[in-house]
Amino acid sequence: MGFAMALAAIFLIVFIALFFLLVAGVIYFEFANSDIPAGVADPVKLRIIHCIMISIAMVGKILQNCLICSQLGFTRLLRDRLMARRGPEDPKLLIKDLSFEEVLVRVYQPRAQSSGGRRGVMFFHGGGWMFGSLDSYDVLCRFISKGTESVVISVKYRLAPEHRYPAAFDDCLSTTIHFLKTAEEYGVDPSSVIISGDSAGGNLTAAVCQALVVRRDVPQPLAQVLIYPAVQALDFHLPSYTQNSAVPILYRERAAFYMINYVGGDMQMMEEVLDGDHVPVELKMQFRKWLGPDNIPAEFKVRGHQPRVMTSHSEDVYEAHKEVFQTHFSPLLAEDSVIRLLPKTYILTCEFDVLRDDGILYKKRLEDNGVPVTWFHLKDGFHGIINFFDNGKLSFESGKLAVENVVNFINNV
Repeated sequence: MGFAMALAAIFLIVFIALFFLLVAGVIYFEFANSDIPAGVADPVKLRIIHCIMISIAMVGKILQNCLICSQLGFTRLLRDRLMARRGPEDPKLLIKDLSFEEVLVRVYQPRAQSSGGRRGVMFFHGGGWMFGSLDSYDVLCRFISKGTESVVISVKYRLAPEHRYPAAFDDCLSTTIHFLKTAEEYGVDPSSVIISGDSAGGNLTAAVCQALVVRRDVPQPLAQVLIYPAVQALDFHLPSYTQNSAVPILYRERAAFYMINYVGGDMQMMEEVLDGDHVPVELKMQFRKWLGPDNIPAEFKVRGHQPRVMTSHSEDVYEAHKEVFQTHFSPLLAEDSVIRLLPKTYILTCEFDVLRDDGILYKKRLEDNGVPVTWFHLKDGFHGIINFFDNGKLSFESGKLAVENVVNFINNV
């Protein structure tokens, strides 16, 4: 009995020691590798959230090394648990999980009667095409549905790396077409459907809208809502990428990792991709008119920017990542003939986000082609802030302000 108690005590001591080592490692990693610039909303909360995410990744790596489970599976589970707060039955909403074209969707329908056809809102979640779920965006979709009295369709598209590009795009396009053709069954006017999404979901929104506007067999979308979208993977030296390279929650290297993973590229070539070696010189010159630094307003260069001409190129790196030049992956590269057909657009950007300039560049392309754009810039925002608009003690007022602004746009579109 005494031996068993001693052994248990030893295990407890070892566990406590490992726990404190993990905490110390996470804190050291956070302060040594991250950058929280002056002006970021609630920096202490942001550090706490980032520490939680680092802890999840580290524990997942340990479990994978112990052959208990994969790091990806563990990280998905814990990140969803962190964000997933599916509420109880809502007296104002009828919520159903259905399948559109064999893709799982969650439908949010206002219970109140409508005198005419409602608006419909397709929503594609973020998460770097690797993470995110219906549950982790449930609170946000409820808020949008109730705040706009719209039918919201949240899409559970296939995730990488199990399903590479264009699987996510294909799922989002097919579910949107299905809804456009069946909108009246949900009390929605087919001509009043808005496509929306955040981050990777913003990328999918832009790509789906471009695919729809050249078709004549389905109703056209009324508008698109792009929340800090990723719209290109050619230039990782834009001012926002260099200024915010180590700002949580999305580092510069992590953004490149997600994009390379989505297209099934070679992770061993990440540094070359970050340097632009995947872009042939003739394409760099061709797309400079859209990606050049002159397209970024001066106010977004004051935190530092050194113009850089990318002259190197590796054919091997290009071949491994050439899918990034397809417009369904990089919507910024679409022809003017497609861009000018796009519907009125809402773009949300955050100052302390590596993807800030993607949104700004896409805004300019749209406006140059006569597309009406409503732009909302969060001066203290960081990537992913809308996920924390209603997250208990880890909520951000700026996140709530952003979500309310999105709702206001939908109500007035």
